Amino acid sequence: MACLALFSLTAVAQNGRVGMYAIGFYNLENLFDTQHDVNKNDYEYLPDGANKWTQMKYQQKLKNMAQVLGEMGTDRIRTGCAIIGVSEVENARCLTDLCAQGALGRRGFKFCHIEGPDNRGVDCGLLYNPQFFKPAKVWLQPYVLKDRDARPTRGFLSVQGTLAGDSITVIVCHWPSRFSGAPARNWAGEQVKAEKDSILRKNPRMKILVMGDMNDDPFSPSMARYLGARRKMADVKAVTDMYNPWWQILLDGKGTLRYDGKWNLFDQIVMTQNCITGVPNKNYSSLTFYKAEIFKRDYLLQESGKYKGNPKRTHASGVWMNGYSDHLPVVTYFVRNM
Repeated sequence: MACLALFSLTAVAQNGRVGMYAIGFYNLENLFDTQHDVNKNDYEYLPDGANKWTQMKYQQKLKNMAQVLGEMGTDRIRTGCAIIGVSEVENARCLTDLCAQGALGRRGFKFCHIEGPDNRGVDCGLLYNPQFFKPAKVWLQPYVLKDRDARPTRGFLSVQGTLAGDSITVIVCHWPSRFSGAPARNWAGEQVKAEKDSILRKNPRMKILVMGDMNDDPFSPSMARYLGARRKMADVKAVTDMYNPWWQILLDGKGTLRYDGKWNLFDQIVMTQNCITGVPNKNYSSLTFYKAEIFKRDYLLQESGKYKGNPKRTHASGVWMNGYSDHLPVVTYFVRNM
């Protein structure tokens, strides 16, 4: 059963009716519960911690996150996203609570998650609507440290399954922070590329999406050089090349987070060559990329003050804002003949 689209592409295409599927990503900015996890530095998100993280705040955070996640993709598809990667989630308990909220609960959303080694306890996860996506294999590829003294950080959550009859692997990432330096993110790009290439060697027809908060822009070396995500479709020539639709969106002045009045676009979803090969001829015999968009609503932005127009955060300068995240979500759309 294909997602019901709200625009003309659902009408007659080259080979008949076309179904559309939305795939998104959202950095949830510190979705912590109120309980201490052993060996994790989560103390600021406890009731007596720096953020006075009470059950009321936690429940409101869940409600806010579920509102956004439930609306993502609905500009074009009534049922919203089939798959959503998320980052900055403390544990499976948070994801269980999140998937019970609002539209996510009504649609029966489920999740994939593996506890990682991050010192603060934040992990990546994959939410999915089981009506459309069927996971078959889940694994966490660790971020291999070059420096023995470095602290363990987030690995790469990989989920393999089927969407619209196609085999697809989604690799959800949260690459090292800006404070870690560019070499740490370049190394992340190399590791993810190696994993992606290994998957393609086993199955060249596997469609692979790499998504996440990369802490770098599309033109940064970690993305453009080390991962190999190209700006233009015409430059995606090898089977192992990837296409990055966010490059031009950033050049157009749009982004997902803002610093000193300037937009960056750290949140990206890039794809292997076999996701775009049908575009020039409108051959939608398998899942084919259609469009990429930043999901933006007025309620996600600061309405006034020094940071007017910035994403509205949960906390700012130690004050609880009852906001959403310091990042905006992103959504990609794929089409296939029905």
